[in-house]
Amino acid sequence: MVETFRDAWKVPEIRKKLLFTLLMLVVYRLGSHIPVPFMNPQAIKQIFQQQQGGILSFLDLMSGGNFSTFSVFAANIYPYITASIILQLLTMAIPSLEALSKEGETGRKKIAKYTRYLAVVLAAVQAFGYTFGFYRQAVNTTNQFQNVIIILSVTAGTMFLVWLGEQITEKGIGNGISLIIFAGIVARFPGDIYRSFVMAAQGAASWAWVIVFMILIVAIILIVVALNEGVRKINVQYAKRVVGRKMYGGQNTHIPVKVLMSGVMPIIFAQTIMSIPQLYVMFAGRENGFSRFLLNWFTPEGNGGLVIYSVLMMLLIVFFSFFYTAIQFNTVEYAKSLQQNGGFIPGIRAGRKTSEFLQRTVNRLVLPGGLVLGFLAVLPAILEKFSGMKFSFGGTSIIIVVGVVLETARVLEQQLMMRHYKGFLK
Repeated sequence: MVETFRDAWKVPEIRKKLLFTLLMLVVYRLGSHIPVPFMNPQAIKQIFQQQQGGILSFLDLMSGGNFSTFSVFAANIYPYITASIILQLLTMAIPSLEALSKEGETGRKKIAKYTRYLAVVLAAVQAFGYTFGFYRQAVNTTNQFQNVIIILSVTAGTMFLVWLGEQITEKGIGNGISLIIFAGIVARFPGDIYRSFVMAAQGAASWAWVIVFMILIVAIILIVVALNEGVRKINVQYAKRVVGRKMYGGQNTHIPVKVLMSGVMPIIFAQTIMSIPQLYVMFAGRENGFSRFLLNWFTPEGNGGLVIYSVLMMLLIVFFSFFYTAIQFNTVEYAKSLQQNGGFIPGIRAGRKTSEFLQRTVNRLVLPGGLVLGFLAVLPAILEKFSGMKFSFGGTSIIIVVGVVLETARVLEQQLMMRHYKGFLK
């Protein structure tokens, strides 16, 4: 991977893309220091410190500290991710959207437009909940217009990040949305590591648990790398056929089916959904009975809630692993493409039997991969409950960081390979 980055830096065209990506991430980090107007920063800090934990720590980690300071990027890019989930689910349920998704580039652009419109609505709702739910005591407004300015500031910050991510994807290297989340997580690592060691030095936490979490981080990194690099190669042969005076086909190749074809997206989707109960509590307050019920049974704060939260989190990660893989790897279309081009899997009849074989193979890979991914995501939360020590850069954040780094390195390898082919063709 290091060699890939080094070789890519030597290529002027790819180096420009890397510099553009870094510049956009710097813009993101600079924008993180722009406060939302008409909000009291001292009150925000005090409120966050009093109720820190659970979804609040996760939101702050994933937003790169923007939530605890309530900057214009406080909602981060998650309203857009939620909108993407909703549109993808609706695409499978509504025939008109499904037909639109099959219209090629034009259809994808229309769905992307609908996703952005929905993201604006969700960002405004989330900004309202943050401002007048959780941070309502920090609001320094005298009229409704100022309240609207607060909501518009947070909503505009989210949509600016959506635009920034699209620019990175189009003109830079890697997936822009994933890289923005990656930058927010990595920005918190040094401070979190330092605080963990300070807590242990002051006796507020056990050194044994610090060592356990460090070993856990290394283990998670190794397992995630193994899952990301794991591939099942399905042999494919192409029948010989004569067209005019030339003979085509006859070669052997393979279909690479990855264990984690969906990457880190299932965790992001699952965490977004599992944050809904705690977001409701933030908006409605902890005083009413329904909020206490949600906190006790659907968040890690309660003993019963930790079990239910962990089980639901794992199930959602497995579900989105299958869902996202089905979107990326359509076995029916793949089988049709093989049949049309004279390709077949040895021992498997072309057409429907090939599609069923590919689906069985994918299911056997996705299920264990999703279960392991889910277990790694919830394990740190369980250990935090028993150790009493907050270790925010474990579990989900490590999986996302490692996944994004591997995905970006893979994109660089593809860019280098394309460049070599271009040179050969010239």
